[in-house]
Amino acid sequence: MTETEIADIFRQFMWTAAWMGAPMIATALVVGIVVGLFQALTSIQEMTLTFAPKLLAMLLVFWLTAGHMARLLANLFDSIILPAIAGS
Repeated sequence: MTETEIADIFRQFMWTAAWMGAPMIATALVVGIVVGLFQALTSIQEMTLTFAPKLLAMLLVFWLTAGHMARLLANLFDSIILPAIAGS
C-alpha cells in the first residue's frame, strides 16, 4: 500500500466523518442561535438554558439520521476498507 492510497483512505474517512456529523452540528448551531436570540429578546441571562434544547434537538436529529449514518459507514467499509484489506 502506497502513501497515496493511505492518504486517499484517510481523506475518505474524514469526508465520511464530516457528512455523518454535519446534521447534528447544524442542529446545534440553529438551536443555539434561536435560544440565544430568545435570551437576548427576553433579557434572560441563564447560561444553562441552551443545554436542554440543544440536547433534545440533537438526540432527535441523531435518531432521524442514524440510518443514513449507518449507510455511509457501511458504504465506506464496503468500497474502501475491505478492498484495501483484501489487497485489490
